[in-house]
Parts: sequence; structure tokens; C-alpha cells
Amino acid sequence: MLAVAGGKGGSGKTTTALGLAGALVERRRRPLVVECDFDAPNLHLRAGVPRDPGLDAPDPTAASHESTAVPGADVLPAGDADGDDLAAALDALDDPRPVVLDCPAGASEAAVRPLRAADACVVVATDGREGVEDAVKTAAMARAVGTPVRAVAVTRAADVPAGLADAAAADTVPVPGVSSPLDAPETAAAYATLADYAEPNT
Repeated sequence: MLAVAGGKGGSGKTTTALGLAGALVERRRRPLVVECDFDAPNLHLRAGVPRDPGLDAPDPTAASHESTAVPGADVLPAGDADGDDLAAALDALDDPRPVVLDCPAGASEAAVRPLRAADACVVVATDGREGVEDAVKTAAMARAVGTPVRAVAVTRAADVPAGLADAAAADTVPVPGVSSPLDAPETAAAYATLADYAEPNT
């Protein structure tokens, strides 16, 4: 399970989670992207799936929907779930396929919960001082709960801010800013690199 996390809303976590899933589809995998943000769930909107049924369904895995934005990737939306539903759903996921967790922003217990469940984490940040600070804080939060940080994705950036890799103690991947990142060839290489961190042996 790979968490896609970040300290700031609007940094591109959901798009990054879906882009990473699309790169895994290119490798003939069938990833599952799980909505973990119940305060501002938008994964279903970006993925082109209904919000219900979702994590609160009796069998959450069976409630997943194939994304119309990323064909070949399944999405488990929020439905009317809460943190307890998420914990139960994540515990029940024993599928060997890749699972990508679209995490909420911030440093609350809601943001920490999916990080605890994940095997590793990709931090999403924006270019600039605040984005770097948020990335460093999120990386520290992930490590505090025992989740290794595999990479920092810097969205809408041609280059990575100087010193970010050292400050976050993780590799950095710039994701170019384009109007349709899930369809653009400019972003495909960045998402493929992130997929290397999700499944380094594929």
C-alpha cells in the first residue's frame, strides 16, 4: 500500500495518485486507488466514478469502480464513510495488486491514519517555500509513524527546489504543469518514475 500524502490542500495529491495508477496500468497492473479524505473527497470527481457505493459498503473491495479518467484503474470512493470505515476497509484489503491511498491534507489524526496503514509514502508538494516546508513536515510525520518516504513529487514544476531532497531526505520528482496532466505525454515520464517507487521491482 502506497500513501500519496501532503500537508497542503490543492497540491495535486489526487491527480498524482491517479497519474501513478495510470503508470501502473501501463505495466499491466490493476491498481486500486482509495479515497482517504472524508472532509473534502474529490477522488471520485477526478476519476470519473460515482461517490456511492464506497468505503462504507458491506464489501468495500466489491464496491470499487473502474475509472473513466484512468481506464484499467479501480477507484474506491468515500461514499458516506468515516475513519472507522476506512480502517476496516484497509484491514480487509488483502489483494496482491497495488493499492494507492489518496490521503487528506494536514497533520490531523485523519491524515495520519492512512499513513500508518501504508507500506510506504510519496509526498506531494508544490514549488516554493511553503510547498517545501509542507513536504518536509509531511515526510517527518510519515516517518514518525514508521512509514518510509520513497519520493517527493513536486507538482506543476519543471525543476525541483534546491535543497528539497536533502530537507525531506527523499528522492524528488518534478511533475510538469500542464492543462490535462492525466493525459499529457509531458507528465507520463514523471508518473512512470513515481511508479518505480511504488513497485520498485516491476
